[in-house]
Amino acid sequence: METNIITYVPLSELQSGSGGIIVKVIGHGAFRKRISEMGFVKGKNVKVIKNAPLNDPIEYEIMGYRVSLRRNEAKLIQVTTEINDDVILDVPYEGTISEGKQKISQKQKCDVISVALVGNPNSGKTTLFNYAAGMHERVANYGGVTIEAKEASIEHDNYVLKLTDLPGTYSITEYTPEELFVRRHITETMPDVVVNVIDASNLERNLFLTTQLIDMNIKVIIALNMFDELQKSGAHLQYNNLAELLGIPIVPTIAVRGVGLNELVKKIIEVYEDRDPIVHHIHINYGKNIEDAIQKLQSVLKMDSALSVKYSTRYVAIKLLEHDKTIFEEMRSFNDYESIASVAKSEIHKIEKEYGERSEIIIADVKYGFIDGALSETLIVSPIEKRKKKREIDNILTHKLFGFPIFILFMWLMFQTTFTLGSYPMEWIDAGVGLLGETFTNIMPSGAIKDLLVQGIISGVGGVIIFLPNILILFFFISLMEDTGYMARVSFIMDRLMHKIGLHGKSFIPLLMGFGCNVPAIMATRTLENRKDRILTMLITPFMSCSARLPVFVLLISAFFPYNQGLILLSIYFVGVIMAVLSAIVLKRIFFAKQDVPFVMELPPYRIPTLRNTTMHMWHKSVQYLKKMGGIILAASILIWALSYYPKNIKYSKDYNALIEQEINSTLPNDGEKSKRISSLELQKKAEEIEQSYIGRMGRFIEPAIHPLGFDWKIGVSILTGLAAKEIVVSSMGILYQADLSADEESESLIEILQQQTFTEGNRKGEKVFTPLTAYGLMLFVLIYFPCVAVIAAIRKEANWSWAFFTMVYTTTIAWVVSFLVYQIGILF
Repeated sequence: METNIITYVPLSELQSGSGGIIVKVIGHGAFRKRISEMGFVKGKNVKVIKNAPLNDPIEYEIMGYRVSLRRNEAKLIQVTTEINDDVILDVPYEGTISEGKQKISQKQKCDVISVALVGNPNSGKTTLFNYAAGMHERVANYGGVTIEAKEASIEHDNYVLKLTDLPGTYSITEYTPEELFVRRHITETMPDVVVNVIDASNLERNLFLTTQLIDMNIKVIIALNMFDELQKSGAHLQYNNLAELLGIPIVPTIAVRGVGLNELVKKIIEVYEDRDPIVHHIHINYGKNIEDAIQKLQSVLKMDSALSVKYSTRYVAIKLLEHDKTIFEEMRSFNDYESIASVAKSEIHKIEKEYGERSEIIIADVKYGFIDGALSETLIVSPIEKRKKKREIDNILTHKLFGFPIFILFMWLMFQTTFTLGSYPMEWIDAGVGLLGETFTNIMPSGAIKDLLVQGIISGVGGVIIFLPNILILFFFISLMEDTGYMARVSFIMDRLMHKIGLHGKSFIPLLMGFGCNVPAIMATRTLENRKDRILTMLITPFMSCSARLPVFVLLISAFFPYNQGLILLSIYFVGVIMAVLSAIVLKRIFFAKQDVPFVMELPPYRIPTLRNTTMHMWHKSVQYLKKMGGIILAASILIWALSYYPKNIKYSKDYNALIEQEINSTLPNDGEKSKRISSLELQKKAEEIEQSYIGRMGRFIEPAIHPLGFDWKIGVSILTGLAAKEIVVSSMGILYQADLSADEESESLIEILQQQTFTEGNRKGEKVFTPLTAYGLMLFVLIYFPCVAVIAAIRKEANWSWAFFTMVYTTTIAWVVSFLVYQIGILF
C-alpha cells in the first residue's frame, strides 16, 4: 500500500503566530504520558503564541486553551503544516458500547449522601464547593491550590449531602500525588455520587477526565460550569444529547454566582435514588483490538471475587493496558496476580505491535477521538473568537521587555501600599490598645494579676494585633495575583530562571504563596510531579518572608528607616529570594542529582475576581490571624511574661525603694527634675528584675553567640520566643523592653522605647542598642532563621523528620552568618 511521505519539524522550531498538526510525540515515560493527556496527540492543531521574556518556555494553544512547554520538551513533538490523511488518529471514533441498563446503587440507602467533587484545575470546582457549602476554602485561578480533600455538609429534602472537594487534576493516572489521591478516594471511599466539574468554555480538554470516570463505571453527574462563558462565545452545546451519549446527567452552572447549584443538588438526590433515566452503563469503544484485550483481562480479573468486588474489572483492565505501575502494584495483593500480569503484558505487546505505538498513548488517542466525535454531534462552535480581548493583556504582562519590570513594579506597589494604606488603621488599633492598657492600669490594684493583664496580655497580644491591616493588604494583593490568573504567568516568565537553579517554573507558585504563609506554601509543593523538586522547594520556601514576619519588619522599619520604607521592605524580601536561589543551587548539587522535569503548565484565561471571593478570602485570613492571637501568641505572651516576672526574691545592686523614697522626700524645687530621677530609678530597678528573671538568665546564656551580631540579650530572648511564631518577636520586645502602651502624655510607644535603648554594660555601655545597621541585621536574622513550629511540622508531614531537622539547623546557621557579615562589615563604614 502506497503512503504519502509527511515532512515534519520539531514544534520548537515554529515561529510565533504559526501553527501545525501534530504528527508524533517522540518522548518517553511520564512526560509522554502527561503530554498526551493534555491533548498533544496525533492530528491535533497546535499554534505558537509567544516565547517567555527569556525565550524559554514557549506558550502554545491547543484545543482552545493555552499551555507552556520548555523548548527542550517542544523539540520532542513533531508537527507538519501539510494537510494529509496520515495525520488523522490511527484509531477512529467508534462511539460507545451500551449495556442498555441503568446504574443501580449497590449500597444500602441512608440519609447521608457522600459526594466527591472532581475536575480540572481552573474549572471552578472549589468555587462551587464554597458557594454550595458556605465554606471559606481557598479559591485561586491556577493549578493545584486545593491540596487536600476538604469536607462540608449541606441539608436538602431530608438528606445530608457530605461534600468532599478533591484536588484539581487533569486525569487520574499516576503522574502527580493529586491524581493518585483522587483515584484512591474514589476507589476506596466509594462515594455515592461523583460530581465532575467541567469548564464549559474548554470542553475538549476537560472531558478527558470524564472518559476516565466512565471507565470506572461509577455514578457521575457533570456540573457544566462557567456556562455563561460558553454562551458568550457564540457556541451552542446540546448538553442533553451529550448527556445521553455519555450516560451522565449534565447540569449547567455558574458557580461564582450560585446559578444552577439548586438544580445540581436535586440531581444528586435523583441519581442517588436511582430515579434519573440518563444514568446507564456505557463504555467507550476502543476498537476491536483493544476491546478484545480488555475482555481477555476481565475474564482473568473476574476469577478473583475479592478483586471484582473492590474494583470495576473494565477499569482495572484499561489501567493495566496503560502500563499503570500503581495498578500493577495493587494487583500484587490478589491471588491471581501472576496470571493477571502475564495476560496484561501479552496483550500490551500485541497492541503495541499492531499500532507501532505505546499502548497508553493509543488509549489516550482513542479517548480524544471519542471526545471529538461526541462534540461533533452535540457542539456548534462559533467562528468568532471571544477570548481575544482577554488574551491581549497577556501580550503586555508576559512581554519580552515589559514582563519583568511589570512584575517588579507590582511587587513594589504591593509592599508600598502595605505601609502607606495600612498605617492609618494601624494607628487606630494602636490607640485602642493603648486606651485599653491605660483603663486597666487605672482601675486595677497593683499586683501580679494587673501586671499579667497589662504587661503580658495587652502589651504582648496588642503589640501584634495592630499589624492586622498590613497583613490583610498583603493577602489582598496575593489573592488578586492568584484569582486573575497572573500567578501562572509569573511562573511562565520565571521558568528559565528557576531552571537555572535546578527547579521547575511551577516551584515559583508555592514560593510566591510563601509571602502569605509558609505552611500552605509547603503543602502546595504537592503540585510538583518530581519528589526531589518537592523537597528542594520545601527547603527554600522558608526564605520567603511570610506575613508573620511582617510585624517585625514594620516595627523596625517604622522606628529606624523613616524614608523609603517600601524600598527597605522590598529589599528584605529580595534578600530572601536571593538566599532561596543560592541555597537551591548548593542543595541541588549536594543532595539531589540533576534531573530535569518537563515544564507542562496550563495558562488559564484571565478572569475578573468577584468581590465576594476576594472579601471571603480576606475575611478567612483575618479570622485565622485573630485565632492565632487568641491561641499560640496569647499563650506565648503569658509564658514570656511569667518568665520575665519571676522569681521575685532577687537581690538588687541598690536599695531602690529607699532611694526612690529619698527622692520623693527631697526638697528639689524642680518637680520635673524630681520626676525624672524617680522614673530613672524605677527603670533601673525594673531592668535588674528582668535581667535576673528566668528569661533574663536564658538571654544571658546565649548572649555570647549573638553579641558579634550587635544584639543584646533581650533581642536574643525575642529571637528564641519567635521559634513558636514570628509575630511573638514583637510581643517579646513589648514585654522585655517594657513598652508602656498607656495613653498618658508621658508614655512612649514601643518604637520610641527601642530608639532610646542603650547598653548598660560592657565595651558598648552607653551606646544605642538599635541602630539602622542593627535593625537591618535583626530583620535579616528573623527572615532567615528557624521557621515557625507549624512550618517544621508541615515539612515533616510532606517529607520526613530528617528534612525537618535539617531545615531547623541550616536556616539558623545561615541567618547567623548573614547577620554577622552585615553587622561586622557595616560597622567598618
